[in-house]
Amino acid sequence: MFRVLTCLAFEHNWWLVALAAIICFISSYSYVAIGRQARDARNGQRLGWILIAGAAAGFGIWSTHFVAMLAYDPGVVVGYDTELTILSLGVAIALTAAGLALALTWKTQWSAAAGGAVVGGGVAGMHYLGMWAMQLPGQITWAPDLVIASIALGAGLAALAFMTARRHRGATGDLAATLLLTLAICSLHFTGMGAVTIVADPTRAISGSTLDPQTMAYAVAIAAIGVIGGALVVALIARQALAERHASERRFSLLVQGVSDYAIYMLDRGGCVANWNAGAERAKGYAANEIVGQHFSRFYSEADRALGTPEKALATALAEGRFEDEGWRFRKDGTGFWAHVAIDVIRDDNGEFVGFAKITRDCTRQKADADRIREVSRTLDLALSNMSQGLCLFDPAGRLALTNRRLAEIFQMAPDAVPVGTSFQDLFSRIVAASGGSTTDAQRMHQRHRGLIAGRDSRVVVEEFSAGRSISISHRPVADGSFVSTFEDISERRRSEQKIAHMARHDALTGLPNRAYFNDHLDHELERASKTPDKIAVIGIDLNRFKEINDLHGHAAGDEVLEILSQRMTETLGEGEFVARFGGDEFAAVKRFTQQADLMDFLERLEACLFGHVKIGEFDIAPGASIGVALYPADATIRETLVNNADLAMYRAKTGLNQTICFYEARMDEAARTRRALAKDLWAGIERKQFSLFYQVQKSVATGETIGYEVLLRWLHPERGMVPPSEFIPIAEECGAIVPLGEWVLRTACTEAARWLHPYKIAVNLSPVQIGHVDLVALVSQVLAETGLAPSLLELEITETTIIADKTRALHILRQIKALGVTIAIDDFGTGYSSLDTLRSFPFDKIKLDRTFMTEVETSPQAKAIIRAILALGRSLNVPVLAEGVETEDQLALLHLEGCDEAQGYLLGRPKPQADIHELIRRAKTMQSPGLAPDAANALGTGAVQKA
Repeated sequence: MFRVLTCLAFEHNWWLVALAAIICFISSYSYVAIGRQARDARNGQRLGWILIAGAAAGFGIWSTHFVAMLAYDPGVVVGYDTELTILSLGVAIALTAAGLALALTWKTQWSAAAGGAVVGGGVAGMHYLGMWAMQLPGQITWAPDLVIASIALGAGLAALAFMTARRHRGATGDLAATLLLTLAICSLHFTGMGAVTIVADPTRAISGSTLDPQTMAYAVAIAAIGVIGGALVVALIARQALAERHASERRFSLLVQGVSDYAIYMLDRGGCVANWNAGAERAKGYAANEIVGQHFSRFYSEADRALGTPEKALATALAEGRFEDEGWRFRKDGTGFWAHVAIDVIRDDNGEFVGFAKITRDCTRQKADADRIREVSRTLDLALSNMSQGLCLFDPAGRLALTNRRLAEIFQMAPDAVPVGTSFQDLFSRIVAASGGSTTDAQRMHQRHRGLIAGRDSRVVVEEFSAGRSISISHRPVADGSFVSTFEDISERRRSEQKIAHMARHDALTGLPNRAYFNDHLDHELERASKTPDKIAVIGIDLNRFKEINDLHGHAAGDEVLEILSQRMTETLGEGEFVARFGGDEFAAVKRFTQQADLMDFLERLEACLFGHVKIGEFDIAPGASIGVALYPADATIRETLVNNADLAMYRAKTGLNQTICFYEARMDEAARTRRALAKDLWAGIERKQFSLFYQVQKSVATGETIGYEVLLRWLHPERGMVPPSEFIPIAEECGAIVPLGEWVLRTACTEAARWLHPYKIAVNLSPVQIGHVDLVALVSQVLAETGLAPSLLELEITETTIIADKTRALHILRQIKALGVTIAIDDFGTGYSSLDTLRSFPFDKIKLDRTFMTEVETSPQAKAIIRAILALGRSLNVPVLAEGVETEDQLALLHLEGCDEAQGYLLGRPKPQADIHELIRRAKTMQSPGLAPDAANALGTGAVQKA
């Protein structure tokens, strides 16, 4: 800094320095003024003003530099290189123009600072090019720190000048920006001059192409005059433009102020009133000094202000460019008026948002007039426009006097397709033509309705048009001879009614008739057959293995099977044939016939439909069905009995092994009644405790030692006597009584066994229904805990058919039971079709050989071979085998010879009640068993005949 001050004080001519400063100030002011003009100019004119500003500022800065250089005394003769001198002028002009362009076109908050920095860079470039152009007999050295400082001062102060010009408008802003720009130029120049040190070198010659100081003085003088002249011209132009703008604004202000019918005023960006015209004062009652600066929301009601309606209006205007609305506004005295409001967004020439222009017009009187007019026609409009019917009022001459738009909508015509004055006949011609009908159709329809009107018949007639459209037409005569016709489209209503009727009588999944439709059809057929020699067959159909299809392939697959089978049966139907779905996998059919062959043909077709393979995904499924047939009048004459008899025959077919179609027989009804009565008695027997438990001994074949007892259920009916388990167990499974009955057996057997003096194992049979019950595992665990019986002393027996029904689930339940410590035995082994697969799937603790093999073993080599195979299988799997039904010594000897583990049968002991078993166990504690001698076996006594 000291070096700069020393240079300025002792090496410069102060008069020329002052002149340079004046030139710099004038050129800076011109630059700021022209820059303002460029900013306010349109895009097409802005470039011209930018170039003018660059030229004025460039010449001014260049003149400032060289006047200051003339004021500098380096102590030697100085000249200037012509080309570099001219280049420095070009750099000054180009970069000052570029800086201004950047500040005006780059729309960011840093554009002004960036533009100023570019101008500062241009001043630095011009300065150091001018110093480079200086020719003198000596060497010039530079102080780098001062060079950097000069550039930083120039760029920083110029950026600050631009930012000041943007933020502050008016004369004060222009003066502040001018002073900062002048300071930027001067500080850069004199700081740069302070960085110069000249060392005289007489050997260094001055180039011949240099400008001498005198020539340079002339050039600078001319440039200075040009700068000052240009500045004056620009000032005059700017002043004239400003004067014209002010005059335009005054004219516009006079125009706006003179408008008294409209409230015209400006809002700033925040919505506050910026000015106020006479119309606004007249409309709203506020003087300008009362309202300017206040937010315009005070013209709205409190409710609108609470909802933010004023702010929403400004937001809409800002987003869409304009907001227009009508509503209530309020004056200073609190009175309201109906106003039409328009709000426009105001932007400056740069596109920047500066505020809003708001125009409000009092439309209270116009609204009142319009309301009165609307009130007069409102009743008629409501009556006509909101009618669901098309309406036509015809005068006595049959010419249309009045209609509504609904008529054109119904027939899909143009709104003016039926003008006033249209004749009644022409009306039908037009609506029939619009609906795709012919001229003949129109004439026929016109004659029909003309007759109705002539007969003063006001009944409703439904006409069917194309595309399934139903139009209800009615005519009502008036006393003066005119009449009113109404047209109503009831197509959708009819379709809905038909759909509802169809849904009420058809199955939703398959589309087949449902039970209600079936009953109506069968009633109709029976009534018809009562008057003809025709016969009627009622056919009950139940799909086989449908639950298995659902379980294995999912319910969606089951539904698909039902749809396919239904479609097949529908397609095979002929005259007098009818198929319905009752629900689930249950169907029914009706066949009217005279020859038995016709009925058999129909049954064969049904069988082909139901037994044919169905492809579901990658699987081929053969559903199959059980079919029962009841005939009218041979089997019954009323519907309910026929259907019931067909069901009985169907159930007979379901239980048959090789029969899929079964005709009703009278004894089926008797058997069904017996089963129903037995089921009723079964439930009563459970409540009255008519059931008891018997036990049959199980012994070791090798040693004769008692292994355990099988628990057998007995029912002593008060009237029927001892009912065989083969009769009541299937019925108990069908009616659900097997669940409480099975729980009673398990709980009672465990309770009694826990009291025995010797811990013998008990074997309890499980029904397939019990295996399917969700609480079986919990029940077994609970019973063991309550009775105190060791889990190892309980053995549960199941049959192969129990597992096959739902193998995965059954095996999962059995594994849970086995985890409790309970053993599992497979009963009646060898009679199923998947015995080996069953043994592979689950590790059973015992195999019980079915009694049928022992019955045939003495006469059938095949039975003996099967027994040997099963015993060998048990040994290979390390699973003990128990033979049931041992009744002779020869059978027992054979089992001993073949290595059977255990045996059970009448030879070893008949089933006995709990009291007898308890006594046998007590006696066994006091004496040694004599083995399997006949007297010992006979000592077990006799008991019930059959196991459950």
